[in-house]
Amino acid sequence: MKILGIDPGSVNCGYGLIRKITPALRYSGTPSLQYLSSGRIAMQASKPLHERLKELYVSLVDVISEYNPDEIAIEKIFFAKGIKAALSLGHTRGVALLSAAASGIPIHEYSALEVKKAVVGYGRADKNQVQKMVKQILGVNRVLSADSADALAIAICHANMTNVGRLCNNSALRGA
Repeated sequence: MKILGIDPGSVNCGYGLIRKITPALRYSGTPSLQYLSSGRIAMQASKPLHERLKELYVSLVDVISEYNPDEIAIEKIFFAKGIKAALSLGHTRGVALLSAAASGIPIHEYSALEVKKAVVGYGRADKNQVQKMVKQILGVNRVLSADSADALAIAICHANMTNVGRLCNNSALRGA
């Protein structure tokens, strides 16, 4: 299963693609999560918001069609420095949701707290801790932008949550 993580931003939007390898297909020593790609959609802060939103939409549609993920995970809004920043982030997140919804691919949303807990084990982890764990979990040796690392963390969170959901559902079916 390929999972695309998206970290929305009104100037920089990170994306990260991972493959979740199911245990039946896994070879000995192969990690269950595999790094495939990541990047950052950088928009000029000096451009009007509507132009950045259009650029973001077109770029995300291109990313989604190029990588054809099975599922998409997007970060929920949890923090903004002010009302204007919150509105811009809300618009950006809406464009990310629209881009994903237009593809027909299932969308899942996670808060920053859920993402940090899933990746680092601590909901108040800082960006450096998240970035370090993402690189370790995925075996990435190259430098990742903060936006790309956050998007990969969102994808990892979704992969972990689908494991938990499957385990809980299986336990319920067995009567455990």
